[in-house]
Amino acid sequence: MLPVISIDGLGKSYRIRHRAGAPYRTLREDIMRLPRRLLGMDQVESTEEFWALGDVNLEVAEGDRVGIIGRNGAGKSTLLKLLSQITEPSAGRIVLRGRVASILEVGTGFHPELTGRENIFLNGAILGMNRAEVRRKFDEIVAFAGVERFLDTPVKRYSSGMYVRLAFAVAAHLESEVLVIDEVLAVGDAEFQKKCLGKIEDVSRLEGRTILFVSHNMNAIQSLCNRAVLMEQGRVKLDTADVRQATHDYLGLSGGGVSGWTNPSPESCTLPVVPLGLHIQTKDGNAAKPIIANDEEVWVAVDIELKVLDPALTLGYVLYSEDGQVLYWSYQTDGRECDWPALSVGKVRLRSPLPRRLLNEGTYRVEFISSFHFRQWLTAPGTGPSINFTIQGGLSESPLWHVRRPGTLAPVLPWGLANDEGG
Repeated sequence: MLPVISIDGLGKSYRIRHRAGAPYRTLREDIMRLPRRLLGMDQVESTEEFWALGDVNLEVAEGDRVGIIGRNGAGKSTLLKLLSQITEPSAGRIVLRGRVASILEVGTGFHPELTGRENIFLNGAILGMNRAEVRRKFDEIVAFAGVERFLDTPVKRYSSGMYVRLAFAVAAHLESEVLVIDEVLAVGDAEFQKKCLGKIEDVSRLEGRTILFVSHNMNAIQSLCNRAVLMEQGRVKLDTADVRQATHDYLGLSGGGVSGWTNPSPESCTLPVVPLGLHIQTKDGNAAKPIIANDEEVWVAVDIELKVLDPALTLGYVLYSEDGQVLYWSYQTDGRECDWPALSVGKVRLRSPLPRRLLNEGTYRVEFISSFHFRQWLTAPGTGPSINFTIQGGLSESPLWHVRRPGTLAPVLPWGLANDEGG
């Protein structure tokens, strides 16, 4: 089967002008310099060719959900404008096998003097749909956008949020084969963003439409997309089905793990328990990524040197939220006594899994603590070594929760009807 989108050697260049001398001049100065310009004695403007895109090659299959990510200026929006045929390429070619609906910026494709009703039909006509096709989808579009009261008001009087709601509703409901969405959803409120992300998932997975989605919300990219394209300086740096790896590369996280703590001078410590190291690790003992998904399996690892053994010895950590609130304490003695790890004098590494699907997106701090239970603090809260890590993504499989939830915790809990067996 032929791809829906074929891009071969695509490039887009712009000419940048640089004025010689002072960048800003007054009208009087321009008039005084006019004779010199007419005689060819004035310095002329210089120009520079800037390639916003260079040698981009991509193929997108029917039903693909492609997340396009990269820093500002990487060429993401330029690529979408070329795909939407808003501007022409300077090099290469694009082959589109189907109609493209685009939401690139607030009000794209809308005429400000026309009403919301008229713009719905105008956008349908631009997409090649006849009046009957648009009318069949009309009620769904209006209901989704929530602008019934203002349907016969010129859209120039709409707020930016109303613009976005109507633009998204039109693009998502009209029958195009490809839906192209830039970062315009950031304008809407949180409830509308969730509604839009759920609709994107529906039109792709249920209707089989192809989605190109540009966003700085990495959780939405990870949840919605089955493929990611990372762009850098106008070129494709990475094109992969491993969406999480692509988002980690974008955030600069692939080069190493969480910066652990290692005691620089353990020999100077006179405590019966000497902290040697504190780390966040994967299950196999490697350093975890600085950005950890909510559902990822990671462990808190504590390296210590025990000089004495005591039945009252407790070793563990405190977890703090970004604003310094204590979320919980955890000790190696939390479970049944028969399940406590067997300690011995010398160097020991203790590990405990960080709870999965509990912490919300944000930054957290782990601090080592130790004591003789109810007798003496050895390393009291606020005095021990600590490290930071960040939770992002993995919140749930729900189509409604691709953004950070309110609060510090975001557990995924089972729900059922009270009359179900065991309910």
